[in-house]
Amino acid sequence: MTTECAQNSAQHSGMVKLLSALFYAVSSFLITVVNKTVLTSYRFPSYAFLGIGQMITTIVVLYFAKKSRIVQYQNIDINICRKMFPLPLLYVGNHLTGLGSTKKLSLPMFTVLRKFTILMTMILEMYILRKTFSKSLVYSIMTIVLGASIAASSDLAFDMEGYIFILLNDAFTAANNVYIKKKLGVEGLGKYGVLFYNALIIVIPTILISALSGDLVEAVTFQDWTQVTFILCFLLSCVMGFVLMYSIVLCSHYNSALTTTVVGAIKNVAVAYIGIFVGGDYVFSWTNFLGLSICMSGGLLYSYLAFNTTSERTIEVKIDVTESPPVLHPVKD
Repeated sequence: MTTECAQNSAQHSGMVKLLSALFYAVSSFLITVVNKTVLTSYRFPSYAFLGIGQMITTIVVLYFAKKSRIVQYQNIDINICRKMFPLPLLYVGNHLTGLGSTKKLSLPMFTVLRKFTILMTMILEMYILRKTFSKSLVYSIMTIVLGASIAASSDLAFDMEGYIFILLNDAFTAANNVYIKKKLGVEGLGKYGVLFYNALIIVIPTILISALSGDLVEAVTFQDWTQVTFILCFLLSCVMGFVLMYSIVLCSHYNSALTTTVVGAIKNVAVAYIGIFVGGDYVFSWTNFLGLSICMSGGLLYSYLAFNTTSERTIEVKIDVTESPPVLHPVKD
């Protein structure tokens, strides 16, 4: 990404930034509910298979969109993997750990523990994108993390496997958002290229891993494939997977990676509070409720600072984005 690219990003109107953030928030809210329905209500055994369906949907939609000249992105060549690395690894890690944590945790606790993504993103932006942050933004972020810590401390439905999944998902999401911001400025890729090649590079290895682990067989032999309502929910999840990834890229294009992460963490104010009364898997406590409220207060403060002042614009201009040749390492999400 070049300095000119960063300056262009800083010049986007506040309304465009806000609308892209709202689009991401709504998409993230909807896919969380749909995935929860497929994985928990229907007890679908394979979150990996659901992720594969979302990747295939992304590939098919963007392929035919390009053929129809609706969108444009670079044709595949031998440099694509180099340009995309390590984004595909982060993409699949974010996908699979996100679906796994959705299955293991109640919706309110899922949304609470996702707040730690914000702190991770801020650290990665300082390290990778050389960004600086105002004290007000840092205080708002620490308020969100504090609220999450208070809420999580009273989780009476503790699930160690679920907590491991969600913390891994936080790390993958933070790295994914930062590298999406970085890769959007790579020549020839753009928004649609990042989406298409992310899914294309990783879908086959994911299918192979799923097959070798026996996960694929469990998914294919699932008994509810004969139910129309389940099939509709599964297909809706696949479509929403594409919509969510597009909304993340769009939000990252018009805003900073940190803003995208904050929006993703606070988008579910409704999920957190509705989950207290709906779903049956939330154990209420006043400590948890207080933590949720502190989280949302910090999120609202960040939103005000990002969209109503020059804080976000100032941050964007401070990015050190001198492009250097990428260093490839052995494949290590």
